[in-house]
Parts: sequence; C-alpha cells; structure tokens
Amino acid sequence: MTELIEHEHTDAAVGPRTVELSMQQAINRALHTLLTEDPDVLVFGEDVGALGGVFRVTDGLQKEFGDQRVFDTPLAESAIMGMAVGLAMNGWRPVPELQFDGFAYPAIDQIVNQVARMNYRTRGAAPMPITLRLPSFGGIQAPEHHGESLEALFAHTPGLKVAAPSDPAEAYSLLLQSVRSDDPVVFMEPKARYWDRRPVQLSEPTDPIGTSRIVRPGRHATLVAWGAMVHKCLQVAELAAEDGVELEVLDLRWLKPIDAAGLAASVARTKRAVVVHEAPLTAGLGAEVSTLITENCFRDLAAPVQRVTGFDVPYPAGPLEPQYLPTIDRVLLAVQRTLEY
Repeated sequence: MTELIEHEHTDAAVGPRTVELSMQQAINRALHTLLTEDPDVLVFGEDVGALGGVFRVTDGLQKEFGDQRVFDTPLAESAIMGMAVGLAMNGWRPVPELQFDGFAYPAIDQIVNQVARMNYRTRGAAPMPITLRLPSFGGIQAPEHHGESLEALFAHTPGLKVAAPSDPAEAYSLLLQSVRSDDPVVFMEPKARYWDRRPVQLSEPTDPIGTSRIVRPGRHATLVAWGAMVHKCLQVAELAAEDGVELEVLDLRWLKPIDAAGLAASVARTKRAVVVHEAPLTAGLGAEVSTLITENCFRDLAAPVQRVTGFDVPYPAGPLEPQYLPTIDRVLLAVQRTLEY
C-alpha cells in the first residue's frame, strides 16, 4: 500500500481522491475498502495470503487484516468454491480467488449447482453474496490452461451476474458493486490489463448493475467489447479516425445482465455494429449481443452486425496466442465490411 500512497495526487485541480494505479493495484485498493467497511468480507484463495496472489493483487492485505480474514487455501478449486458456499450460508461475504480462469473448470459444479442456485432453491433463505475473482482471458502468452474466455458459460447460468472491467477505475468501481451485491458475481479480471497504469478516481459506483458505458463517442459504427478488447477497440478507433471514420466504442462492463438499452441507443445512432471478443465465435457472447442489437435496432441497422472473435479451437498456449486473439487489422477489416455493405 505504501507505493499507492506515494502516487496519490494532491493537486486540487485533480482532486484528492485521484490516484495513479495499475488495474491490479486498483483491485487491491477496492478489496482494502471492502475489508475495512464490512467485517463479514473474507478474501481467500491459492497464495492470496502472505504471497499476495500470483499477480500480487492481494499484496499486503493479510498483513493489515490478519490471517482470519485474508487466507490461503489448498490447491483445490472445487473446495474453494464449496467453502465459499458454506461461509455465505453462515452470513459471511466471501471473495474467493481462483488463480487462472483455466483452473475454474474443477469448480464448475459448485459454481453452477450451488452458488448460482442456492438462493432460488431456498426461496431467498440462503442468499449467496459471493464474488468470485477470476483472472481471465489471454494476452500474457501463458501456458495452456492459464488463458480462457469463459464469459458465455457463466452468463448462460441463471443466478449468476458477470462483470469484466476494462481499466483500473472500472475495476475499482465494479468490484465495490460486485462484493456489496447480495447476488453471486463472477468478476472476470483481464490479466493482460493488470499492469495498465493510469489516474484513477476512487469514487463510489453511481451506475446501476448492468449498465454499459461509452468510452469514445463516434457516428459511423459502434464497436462493442469488454475486458482487454476495449483497449484494442480504442486503438482501432484511433487509427480509423486518421481516415475520417469516427467509431464509437462501447464498454459492456456487465456481461450479465447485459445493457440491451445502452446497446440499442448507441447502434440506433451509428447504424452499424462490430462486436469484438476473445472467446471462440460459435455460441460466444457476441452471438447474444448481436441478437439483442438485431432485435432492438432492426429498422435502424444499415448493415448486418459483424463479429471479430477468437477461433473455434481450444484456447492456445502462449506462442500461438497472437494468431488467435482479435487483432487491430481484423477489427479494421470488419469495420470496412460494415461500412461498405
């Protein structure tokens, strides 16, 4: 925490609550806030205690809040989520971490059959205020099983909410919202953006859960993305602007519930949409987003919705990742297709 305090701005024009943080530091700061304000919040997972997590997201929290509230678990993802269920049933507000999204598969039974259903099964007698922190997606060229894009799986599970921040400020705000919610949330942290460093307003969330945001306004087409792909779309918009093409970039933020009204409002203005995500094309979340746009903006659309995604293959290990993930050129080609339709 010392490093964070050293970077805090004192310039009155910037504001005393503006701090320069990376995304992992912003998440750390949010966890610090949550542990401070609510004694029922517990942070646990593989190496989150003394080590501070494999990405150092929980660095220093055990030292400040003790090993009864920030603690390590065995290397057993199903047990971690089972423990979260038991703690939630007894009044705690668990924030478990699974080290990598590829490690979530052994915990799917607990997530789908217990975490997502318990409140429904007990008719509200056993809410599950669990926020599963899941370092997600690719972009760091990690070994096999260390990069996945599981948002469609979680978004398809009734009872779960799903969030994916795109920058440090969003990570801080969305995590506060997620942990304070009485519903279970899968919080998908884009590993590739953990070290994205910028000034962060440490502000309370103001938008309701399920609200998207426009991060760059435009008039010729809407790029829809979440997580690390938002940054990619901003790069695309910057390049397109050099040719006079003004692209709007919409950060979905909440992958469930999806902001259908926000999507419709943007696409109704631009008349065209390109959805960008890392997961494979077939049955990816882009299909749901595309359907929502078509259902709500059919008369406004000047071209079919385009999708730029990963390929229908297992998520590749590190050296092949650059060939798998959507590139700036692939997104620009999709923009060209929709503009020339």
